[in-house]
Amino acid sequence: MTLKLIIGNKKYSSWSLRPWIAMSVAGIPFEDTVVPFESDEFKRQVGDVSGTGKVPVLIDGDIRIWESLAILEYLAEKVPDARLWPKDIAARAHARVVANEMHAGFQPLRNHLPTNFARRVIKRDLTPPVMADVKRIEALWADCRARFGKSGPFLFGAFGNADAMYAPVVSRFHTYDVDVGSDTRAYMNAIMALPAWQQWTAAGIKEPWLFEADEVDWPKTYNLT
Repeated sequence: MTLKLIIGNKKYSSWSLRPWIAMSVAGIPFEDTVVPFESDEFKRQVGDVSGTGKVPVLIDGDIRIWESLAILEYLAEKVPDARLWPKDIAARAHARVVANEMHAGFQPLRNHLPTNFARRVIKRDLTPPVMADVKRIEALWADCRARFGKSGPFLFGAFGNADAMYAPVVSRFHTYDVDVGSDTRAYMNAIMALPAWQQWTAAGIKEPWLFEADEVDWPKTYNLT
């Protein structure tokens, strides 16, 4: 039975991106359904399958899983050969730590630099709390790479759930031209070179829906191509 993933707009939905890119990179077959935010269908269609009335939602037969990190944990159990968590116990524990830190934190960054895959790359001034989030994330990525990432270009070598959790941060850093170090930029380039990333980005740019809350400096920075 094919897995089904209910998601929000690919232009804006950072939480939807996380399981979508994990499944795409891992080669896990699934069908996605985009339900636009603020549409008449959103509350009805998503509310029927999600306990929170939010996206994403993974449907596996009679099983319904909402919350991005819960979906990633379910996928790791259902498809162990995908190695969405590292094999080594120390690396796996640390991957879960940093994934949970992303899930629970960095609110200033999220609020000030909303995910927007259609926005042109133009710098936005950062507040001190956002700058602190950027520095923390850079340090966190550098630590993962130094301790566990020597076998490949991602946080723990091969792409996995921790990378999926931070994929929207890569988008934010890129979209708002955040000043980062060369090691951070190399990691971002590895994520953005993924075919799955490019597929999601192309789909997001083509979406017709516009939501003012995520267009922080409309219209000068919007990508109309």
